[in-house]
Amino acid sequence: MTISVTKQEVPEKPQDSEVVLSVQGVSKKFCRDLKKSLFYGVQDITSELLGIREKSETLRKKEFWALKDVSFELRRGEALGLVGKNGSGKSTLLRIIAGLIKPDTGSVEIKGRVAPLIALGAGFNPILTGRENIYANMAILGLSKQEIDERFDAVVDFAEVGEAIDAPVQTYSSGMAARLGFASAIHTEPDILLIDEVLAVGDIRFRAKCNRKLSKLREKGTSFILVSHNSNLILNICRESVYLSSGQVIDSGDTDSIISKYENDLFISKSTINSSTLFLPSKSLSESQGMDFRYLYFRDESENIVECLESGKFYRFCIGCEAHKPIDKLGINFGVREIAGEGDLVLYFSSNEDKSEVNVVNSGIFEIQLELPHLGLKPGTYTSTLSARQEGLFIFDSIDSFKFTVTANNSVSRSLFYQPRKWKLTQNIGVMKHDRD
Repeated sequence: MTISVTKQEVPEKPQDSEVVLSVQGVSKKFCRDLKKSLFYGVQDITSELLGIREKSETLRKKEFWALKDVSFELRRGEALGLVGKNGSGKSTLLRIIAGLIKPDTGSVEIKGRVAPLIALGAGFNPILTGRENIYANMAILGLSKQEIDERFDAVVDFAEVGEAIDAPVQTYSSGMAARLGFASAIHTEPDILLIDEVLAVGDIRFRAKCNRKLSKLREKGTSFILVSHNSNLILNICRESVYLSSGQVIDSGDTDSIISKYENDLFISKSTINSSTLFLPSKSLSESQGMDFRYLYFRDESENIVECLESGKFYRFCIGCEAHKPIDKLGINFGVREIAGEGDLVLYFSSNEDKSEVNVVNSGIFEIQLELPHLGLKPGTYTSTLSARQEGLFIFDSIDSFKFTVTANNSVSRSLFYQPRKWKLTQNIGVMKHDRD
């Protein structure tokens, strides 16, 4: 940082591979009112039994669309990410694909066995033992008793429940039940795995084991649909993704572009985007304390004034000033807070603390530049304060709220700030020290 004064590889998409899942025009509506929901349920069941129920795209009173006209395809060996805010319809879509609920309109065509990793252990009977629940759970997922017998030991070994396998599941910890549910599902060797925020099960060692198992399943041709708020996980596993919002497909395609769009929508509200420029009128001598701010804006590396910033890029923060007399011991303080955060200070710059050379200026109009080689802020909308001081106590002028917006081309949502970086592979560098020892 200088101050001056001037006058991640995702596997390739399977080529020509078989379509194992086709979702076409799927819509699902729910009712927010419990009494009406029960009434509509009885009405629909009766109509279906009588064979007179027709799929309707009309909402009844208190109903809303949890999904609306969703379509996509999944090929063998492909991993598809589903992203969107809470309430966007991701879990509802997975439950429809798993056959737990029916769509109101549209169709779902599946080739092969589906294993939903949605609520691990939720289908276990707490009174039954772990052994009994394995047989019941895997049978529901389509395995015969002989197939379960052949895989039983592998399930128990993977779940790491040991002698507790013959104890009632109600005596298990939540982690033990989740591990057993995960092990039961993946050992069915399904054609399609539906994964909904369950890859955080167990400690880091167990999670690594789960990821290795999933990788082997994918090598054998298993397809995944992955729902997660962990953007990096989606980026690492899925080549293509679908972005849902309020039950509708906002966009689909390359995961990098989908995650970037999702994060910009998530962190940057269109209603709060502010132009990153501010121009102020000149003050009279009676109004001024001796020096005043006249304008604030950012310039990029090509000296263009920019309205919206981007993480990791080069910028100059330009502070236009007007002094009515020569000033020495001038200090500029610049603090930044994230509007959507807790209000904590995320960046603070002080020209005096940085021992810059902007502390002596002549009368007239001048510009102070704060050079930022790599903007470290993650996507979001920020508000900043600015003050011009003399010896830290006397304040010439101040600005309480200068707002600006930051976007990103690459995903940085898991980081607190943008870190410039480069990756490099060095081979044949000789024997490592611990090998010599």
